[in-house]
Amino acid sequence: MALLCEADVSRRAVLGAAGALFAWSFMPRFALAGSRDMRLVCIVLRGALDGLSAVPPVGDPSYAKLREEIALGLDGPQPALPLDGFFALHPAMPNFARLSRSGQALVVHAVATAYRERSHFDGQDVLESGQPGPGRVESGWLNRLLGALPVGERIAAKGALGVGAVAPLIVRGSAPVFGWAPPLLPPLSQQGGAGLMDRVLDLYRERDPLLAEALARGLETERIATRAVSPMRDGRGGIAAMQRVAEGAARLIAAEEGPRIGALAFDGWDTHAREGAATGQLALLLGGLDTALAAFEIELGARWKDTVVLVITEFGRTAQVNGSAGTDHGTGTIVLLAGGAVRGGRVLADWPGLEPRDLYEGRDLKPTTDLRAVAKGLMADLFGVSPAVLAKTVFPESAGIAPFKDLVV
Repeated sequence: MALLCEADVSRRAVLGAAGALFAWSFMPRFALAGSRDMRLVCIVLRGALDGLSAVPPVGDPSYAKLREEIALGLDGPQPALPLDGFFALHPAMPNFARLSRSGQALVVHAVATAYRERSHFDGQDVLESGQPGPGRVESGWLNRLLGALPVGERIAAKGALGVGAVAPLIVRGSAPVFGWAPPLLPPLSQQGGAGLMDRVLDLYRERDPLLAEALARGLETERIATRAVSPMRDGRGGIAAMQRVAEGAARLIAAEEGPRIGALAFDGWDTHAREGAATGQLALLLGGLDTALAAFEIELGARWKDTVVLVITEFGRTAQVNGSAGTDHGTGTIVLLAGGAVRGGRVLADWPGLEPRDLYEGRDLKPTTDLRAVAKGLMADLFGVSPAVLAKTVFPESAGIAPFKDLVV
């Protein structure tokens, strides 16, 4: 929720931003269709994650030649973290490595959407809309998932959580979406502003009870999402920001009356120059993502065992390093899954190889898995959605793409 100052407490702002946030409190309670109270969180990495650096195929003899100075290996002062003998994990992601070893995380490699061009805007639209091509952005596939669940089903009734000043496209649509925008500064209660809000509440209780009720619930949402938050001035930049966002989102999704489905986006993954190997620009970003995943695990607490966090990006990057020690827009990339409900400890890949003849258009990792197959598998396993509904409603025109099986414990 955006911070409210004494000069800017308007009826419209409070009703729009605060009242909607805790609207789920008024929804009727329904029994779950199954015995587990499942949760699905989607993290969108905007800018195109370099999957060949995040999960390097160190067992492919062409990898080191293509990657030159940004290649990672299993030895040296900062070695990559081994996964299965062929694939390794970037050393900036020790939490994900720990989760993988404990069977709570997995990687799907050589993945892409149906999009085969290299525009960030179109690629992100296809990724989040779930449509077979760009230009159709009326709704996102997570929102359509909610709309496809049976009327009265508890997960559908809770709606979705969209994190950010504007909810990510992936959760926008006709199903209810509740927003939370992380504050750039500590909450008012940590700035000595609690007294101001108490005075505002007292004022509106006398003059506008409806507004007072909405404001009170909005402030309670903010309290849940940002309790014990320290100022984002600790010198860790993006790592701190990702951690704060993940902590707040996890607390709201963990709440008994909160949404079971949520989405958030992290920007800045366009590593055209000075990408770095074990250290550098990409390492900082991956460290932030790794910290965010750990924050979800901690804040979800007992809910973690019934949660899947899905990490996706619009496309990958070129197989060969460019002249600026970075990588350009590509095609194939990775999907990451983490959570207590993940049947983890694996890297799933129909590996195409990195020889010149194996590359897509002679330059990119060739995708061999459609990202929609992974998402379909999760929705089938977590929420019991049928293949027909997934192919027609959630991911239109995708009947030929079968859901992955056995992604969930």
